[in-house]
Amino acid sequence: MFAVGERPTVKRARRRFTDEFKRDAVELVRTSGKSIAEVARELGIYDSTLGNWVKADRIDRGEQEGLTTEERARLRELERENARLRMERELLKRAVAFWVKESTE
Repeated sequence: MFAVGERPTVKRARRRFTDEFKRDAVELVRTSGKSIAEVARELGIYDSTLGNWVKADRIDRGEQEGLTTEERARLRELERENARLRMERELLKRAVAFWVKESTE
């Protein structure tokens, strides 16, 4: 069993929220005069989650410094492409080294 004070680690399933739900939640914060924590409690979500959505909205609106949603998506795309190109380059290096070794023997 578990020692005194220990709790079993149970992984909680990650909840997914629609873009519409996120927009509506952010709009509630913007227009209701309620705090992020109040709105989050009413919606049954973590205030940190709603806070992240509000922050992203403020950045997208130009009210706060940071990468916009589009810029973050583009950065992720470029990082994936960069990783793929590095892998291809390494493969080509190995192929050339193998070819050089075979041709000199």
